[in-house]
Amino acid sequence: MDLYERYAALRIQGDLVSKIEDEVCIEDTFRLHLNDVPLAQIIASPDQLMELGAGFVICEGLAERVDRVVVSGHDIHISAPTNARIDYELRSSGCIGVRGLPKVVRSDLSITKDEVFQVIGEIESAVWKQTGGVHCSVLFSNGQIVARSSDIGRHNTVDKVVGYAALNQLDLSRCVIGCTGRQPAGMVGKVANAGVPLVATKAATTDAGIAIAERSNVTLIGFARGDRFTIYAHPERVIGVVGR
Repeated sequence: MDLYERYAALRIQGDLVSKIEDEVCIEDTFRLHLNDVPLAQIIASPDQLMELGAGFVICEGLAERVDRVVVSGHDIHISAPTNARIDYELRSSGCIGVRGLPKVVRSDLSITKDEVFQVIGEIESAVWKQTGGVHCSVLFSNGQIVARSSDIGRHNTVDKVVGYAALNQLDLSRCVIGCTGRQPAGMVGKVANAGVPLVATKAATTDAGIAIAERSNVTLIGFARGDRFTIYAHPERVIGVVGR
């Protein structure tokens, strides 16, 4: 499935004007259905759609596991045990926020500083290198990257790696998510609902993101670039770091 197209454009550099062909990301609209009930309409990159559907219902706190995902054109049908009320939503590629208060993560996972740098060093994708127009996430478990995703929406990348874990029966309480996107409350809430104990981003967080991380027992790392990073919540999971 194509994730970008080539478009004719003009490149301006100083006084020089050049005709070029540039790679531009594709975005599309998809309809999600949970147990045959319309759930949401979202804008996303057109790949890893099974993972997107599975991860969406878990990260929204609607289900703890997914039994089946079927993709038919622009419709993603998810089967999962849930008692949650389903309210249909229209969503752009930006994160609006999870439904209700996120869950509290239960995990005794710890990670070294070198492993944090390893996670951050792996956050890239071929589409990002080609276009510069997508966000990326990775899922780290047992010393290695087990899943990657890219999407025009930063929240979709988290849904996709969580969905991969759900569809492959991975223990998310033993995983770490690394991503490129900013971490406001809605993003941290997705991580918490998935049961992931640590998220590290190359970007910033917000006051509400920190508050959700503190409440939900999520280690929140921001500005992870080069040889530095900043821990905003629950530093005790990073070995060798003195807690507050």
